[in-house]
Amino acid sequence: MSAVPLFCLVFAYFALLLAVAWRTSRHANNASFFIGNKRSNWMVVAFGMVGTTLSGVTFISVPGAVGAGGFGYLQVILGYVLGYIAVALILLPLYYRLKLTSIYHYLDVRLGGGAYRSGAAFFILSRLLSASARLYLVVNILQITILESLGVPFWLTTIVILAMILLYTFEGGVKTIVWTDTLQTAGMVIGLLACTGWLLHEMNIGPLESLARLHDAGLTRWITSDIDSPANFWKQVLAGFFIVLAMTGMDQETMQKNISIETLRDSQKNMLVLTVILTAVLVLFMFLGGLLSLYAPTVGITAAGDKLFPAVVMGHMPAALQLLFFIGLVSALFPSADGAMTALTSTFSLDILGIERRSDLVEADRVRIRHRVHLGFCALFLLLVLLFKWIDNASMVGLVLKLTGYTYGPLLGLFAFGLLTQRAVRDRWVPWVALAGPALCYAVDINQALLFEHYRLGLELLVLNGLLVFIGLMLISTPRQAPAHAVSSL
Repeated sequence: MSAVPLFCLVFAYFALLLAVAWRTSRHANNASFFIGNKRSNWMVVAFGMVGTTLSGVTFISVPGAVGAGGFGYLQVILGYVLGYIAVALILLPLYYRLKLTSIYHYLDVRLGGGAYRSGAAFFILSRLLSASARLYLVVNILQITILESLGVPFWLTTIVILAMILLYTFEGGVKTIVWTDTLQTAGMVIGLLACTGWLLHEMNIGPLESLARLHDAGLTRWITSDIDSPANFWKQVLAGFFIVLAMTGMDQETMQKNISIETLRDSQKNMLVLTVILTAVLVLFMFLGGLLSLYAPTVGITAAGDKLFPAVVMGHMPAALQLLFFIGLVSALFPSADGAMTALTSTFSLDILGIERRSDLVEADRVRIRHRVHLGFCALFLLLVLLFKWIDNASMVGLVLKLTGYTYGPLLGLFAFGLLTQRAVRDRWVPWVALAGPALCYAVDINQALLFEHYRLGLELLVLNGLLVFIGLMLISTPRQAPAHAVSSL
């Protein structure tokens, strides 16, 4: 398929997003930007958050991983389900009881300023690096498949895409993103269903027969019992649980949308419905991956991993499905980029600059500061994406994404300490403990062969990270004789 129709498709998609943004951002203020004026519809949020939870990398990587690992990702998904239930029953009641706009304000109330600033800083660092790395990966795909043949340079592509994201998030923030995420999730699911249906048709098999074929090919295996393997069943379930607990329940980007819902009950319904929809979409991604693995050898495709899905689409699917694939890919990209930019602006404005706490600022001043912060993060995204392009090393980008995972360990440790203990901490030591946890965890990771011989840690490194921070906080804590803060732990 020529690049011109694909370019027109992406342009039309952006135009639709801008139309939604114009409609939802009228009369918007800071409350609209940060928490959607507490009027978000829980059903819309639940469906839209599927796109936020996934990413362009997930859209490509989950199907590609089936060929090597079968349906092993189901182990992690089981942990996700347990994690979402825990967030709904434990963290959401806490956030609503405190009437939070930024969830990291809980750390200030419970542990003090050092924990508050540490939590916000780790979120900003993690989300900035991970979102820009994912943005680079998918922009690079768009560049190679569409714009390079039109003579458009990478830097211009990046500037235009970031400008479009800026335009539709600048005023409405969460109030707008709740609706654009819904549109984007719909686009991703439509592309996923269309590609799955085409593969079934091309191989002339039905869903039940395809499952039998996948089973015969050994692609439906999903439980790994080897305790030494990083893919061990219990390791994966535990890791999935804590990934959701930390990267959803303690993540401002995700929780910002949840607490934009008016009541706790509706927010909990949103979280549970999200769990059902997300599980179904991820299972469908794996099913698609199995079909791709069956189909590729029949047409001489040797690509594997992340290259498999694009190779089948661009080499063998009709033009209409290539359009739907790009709709799905772009739809998977932008919820993670626009939500990250909005959440980073919120966290920096509320937690670092404290614009809502400053009595010397009127509303117009707060809006002006928020606008400048938003523009600043857009510029940082641009610089980081161009830096990744200059490095042009997939392994380096993968390393960056892995390292950003370490930054959720301190959040897990800080929140766990606040929730599970009644102790007070020495405030000035908290940032050092929060830094020491990921550093020690990384040291353990790169020396696994020396420390554990055949045993290998996998995704459960996040749990170790949080545990190290928790232990560090215990070492710098004292019994709390009289409440220094307004809220006790649960």
